[in-house]
Formats: sequence, C-alpha cells, structure tokens
Amino acid sequence: MNSELTRRTLLAAGVAGLTGVALAACGGGEGSASPSDLAPAPAAEAGTVTVGADGVQELTIAVSDDYVFVPDRFTVAPGPVRLTLTSSAKQMTHNLLFTPGSGPADITEAIQVLPPGASDSFEFTASQPGDYQYECSFHVRLGQIGTMTVTAS
Repeated sequence: MNSELTRRTLLAAGVAGLTGVALAACGGGEGSASPSDLAPAPAAEAGTVTVGADGVQELTIAVSDDYVFVPDRFTVAPGPVRLTLTSSAKQMTHNLLFTPGSGPADITEAIQVLPPGASDSFEFTASQPGDYQYECSFHVRLGQIGTMTVTAS
C-alpha cells in the first residue's frame, strides 16, 4: 500500500505540475507569454507610411510563414512610393505585385521572388486615385492579397 500511495502521489504531483505550466503559459499576467510573443513579430515599421528625405513615401509590408500581408491595407498620396517587402519566414517564399487590371492604372514594378528571411524594395509613381489590389501570386488562391488606396490630390 505504501508503494501505491507513492505512485499516486507522484502521478498527482506530475499532473499538478503540468497543469501549472499550462496555466502559466496561457495566463495574461506579467511575465507570461502571449500568442504574439510566440509568433515572429513583423517588422516594427510595417504598415506605417513615412516620407523619406528624398520626398518618396515609404512603406514596409511584412510576410512570414503564412498567407498574410502586414498590413493588408494602406493609403498613400499621389506621387512616388517605395515599397519594401520584409520576410520573417523560415520556409515560405513570397512575392509582391499589383494585380494586373485591378486598379485605375497598372503598376508593373514588383518583387518577383523573396526568399525566406530576405528583404527587397521597389519604387513606382502612384498617379491615379483609387484602390489597387496587390498579391503574392504564389499564394493568391489562399487569400494573400491586400489593397493600396491612392487618395485624390
């Protein structure tokens, strides 16, 4: 009976320990991990349109090992734009192009292939106001699309 009590005690202590670890991982208190802590964070500047010293509007779009652009929607004024695509992916290759025929004017500049962990940029002039769809042509059927809005001048 003494060995049975020891086994039960050991088993109960193990279950209690695992439960405590699981609850600590799910908790929102100080020092605990949240889902955003566990996933790779997109570039800090992703989604913020700034104007460089050269007067070009600049925006970084982040991708990772999923089918999402961050941001998937942004707004620029008419004029020169520099888009940077930054990947925190470990496995997935992406690209970024404006879907032909999806906006008031075609934007042909693009990033054709972006390997995992890489970054690349391209510049174009946003001249016509309206919405322009952009996509990762490798994953467009899985919903990896976004929208750039060019405001009226």
